[in-house]
Amino acid sequence: MTKDEARRLAKENLEAITDEEDAAITAAAEADPDNPPADDLFRRRRGGRPPAETPKKSVSIRLDQDVIDRLKEGGPGWQTRANAALRKAVGLK
Repeated sequence: MTKDEARRLAKENLEAITDEEDAAITAAAEADPDNPPADDLFRRRRGGRPPAETPKKSVSIRLDQDVIDRLKEGGPGWQTRANAALRKAVGLK
């Protein structure tokens, strides 16, 4: 039996649950302390970094390849180093 045949057969054998079965499933889920309502999950704070006071803006500029190579030699964080060099060049911190 191919995968497609198995899927077709599985779909044919599906039976819709009754309203009573649906109510019983919902009641059991709501009574489970390890199963918070989905609303609670969506309200939780997202992970990751907190929002920056002055968020950075994505731009596209053309740089010489040797400049890019030199910045990337230092490994991860090369864009931060490029930003620091540009800030210094224009007289900011």
